[in-house]
Formats: sequence, C-alpha cells, structure tokens
Amino acid sequence: MTKPRRQLTRTDLAPLTRAALGPGRTLTGVERLRGGTKKGVYRLTLDDGSTAVAYVWSADEDYWDQPDPDPRDVFSHGTGLGLFTAAHDRLAASGVRTPRLLYADATHTHLPADAAVVEDITGGSLEDALARDPHEAPRLMDRMADLLATLHAHTGPRFGKVAVVDNGGSSHGVSCEQRITDGALRCIAEAARREPRAAAVRRELEDTIHALAAEVRPRDLHTLIHAELGPDHVLLTPDGHPALIDIEGLMYFDAEHEHVFLRLRFGPHYDALRAPGLDEARMRLYRLSMHLGLVSGPLTLIEGDFPHPERMREIAEHNLRQALSLLKNAV
Repeated sequence: MTKPRRQLTRTDLAPLTRAALGPGRTLTGVERLRGGTKKGVYRLTLDDGSTAVAYVWSADEDYWDQPDPDPRDVFSHGTGLGLFTAAHDRLAASGVRTPRLLYADATHTHLPADAAVVEDITGGSLEDALARDPHEAPRLMDRMADLLATLHAHTGPRFGKVAVVDNGGSSHGVSCEQRITDGALRCIAEAARREPRAAAVRRELEDTIHALAAEVRPRDLHTLIHAELGPDHVLLTPDGHPALIDIEGLMYFDAEHEHVFLRLRFGPHYDALRAPGLDEARMRLYRLSMHLGLVSGPLTLIEGDFPHPERMREIAEHNLRQALSLLKNAV
C-alpha cells in the first residue's frame, strides 16, 4: 500500500536548525534536495545567507520500506544516524573529506525522527562537473584518485559495516566472497519474480555465480570502502576538492567490490582510478553480482511510491542487459 509522503517545511525544521546553529539564527528557506531514497536531505537557508544541510531518517523519507536492518549483515539496509556518525568519524580520522557534522540528534527532541545537520558543500557534484567541463575532468579525477587512495589505504580487522567493526563487533558470514555470493543468489530470485527475462535464465545465472565463486581464493585483507561510490556521491568544495556523501554504507570489505562499482559509474573516467593488484577472479564474481543487484533493487523500489520510477526502470534494464551479456560470455 502506498503511504503518504510529506516533505518537511520551514516550521518543521526550525527547531532543529536553532539547536544546531544557535538560537540567534533564523531559518528563512528550506529546499528538499533530489536523489535521496533512504533519508531526507534538506538545504537550510539562514537569515544571513549562509546554508547548511539537514539529514532526516524516518519512514516517510525512506522509499525502500525495509524492516529494521541488522547492522551485522554487511549488506543490510544502509540507513540511520548511528551508521552515519560512525562513518563520518571514521572518514574524518582517516583524512577523507566529507561534510563536517555540526549537530546530531537521536533523541527526537526537535523532530519525530533521527536527524543531523552538516555543512553545505557548495561546489556541486563531481558528476555535474565532469559533464559540464570535460577540460577540467583530468584535474578533478586526479584529485578523486588521491581521495580514493587515502580511503583504501585504511584497513580493518574484519569485514563489516564500520559502525560494527570499529566497536569490536563482527558480521554474519565467513568471508566477503561468501556474502557476495549469497547476495547475488537472492538478487537472482528477486529479479526472476519481477522480470520474465531473468526468470528464463535463473538456473544459468545461479550456476554461473557458483562457478565464479569457486575460482576465488581466500583472503584476510579488509579495505575501507564507500560501497556505492559514483560521481553523484561526491561533492566539490568551492576550490574543487572532492568530499564523499551518502556514507552510511561505509564498510571494511574487498577493494574489488568498490572497483566494479567505480567502473560502472565513472565510465570513461574510471582509468584515473584504476589500482594495481586487484584480484580478477573477485572482479568477475563481483561484477555479475553488482549488475544483478542493480536489476532487483530498482525493480523492488518502483513497486512502492518512489517518485522517479522511469529512472529506476532504465537502471534495471541497462543492468539486466549487462548481466545477460556476462552470462552469454561465461558459457
């Protein structure tokens, strides 16, 4: 059943703004920023012309309609103030730029939801900058490569969400590749229920996933990764330096998982981000698994009331074609 969605107003967000930025500041404008599917993202404009950004985690802001996630499941629904603050603190300690956290409220004092206020990084997205000025792309991608190298230089003792591992916990499962394999099989089942072309090759897809997983050798290294790092999840500071957003999924995992997503999302700009030493067997398994997830996820999302279903259908269609192509080449 479709549930009502109500965007927050200036009246709604004024108490949070006062708590975060001081009682002497007046909130004069609110704009809900497009793109968030798991949380509400609102630009706050103040009486002196300055801005900040509010994040709001609530059922009305989350279009996935997922049950409360288990943080020990590394691929559970990546949302919530706890995951955000743990990721923010880990990135800050690692020297990786992300919007500075100005205020966090888990008490629901100012809104009937978890909320945070962060700095507004005003240089626009890296995605828009790459499209707008191709001549600037090499310089921007060099800076992005430096940020990525800093991020991936950090490792953890176990795989899992940063919020779990940094608190001494552990995740379900025995290895990264096992979690990818299990997730891919679930995505195949979900896609087959929603898309006849996936249903027609379900057995072949499952057999291919098992065959690719059998080629992967064990490993103990767990790299700090963003996990959904596309150019739309990078903002630019006014002087053109990158900063990561949508960081709740930050985890210790295989770098190959990051790189298959980077290659998909950065396209011709990915060459600047290539790294030596990646395991090609993992890349093959993770690439097919990623495409399967980008079929089942969007198709699931548009069963609800997500406001831009046409874009989700395009993503699902593109990735289904990619998965079928990989399947054809594997047999």
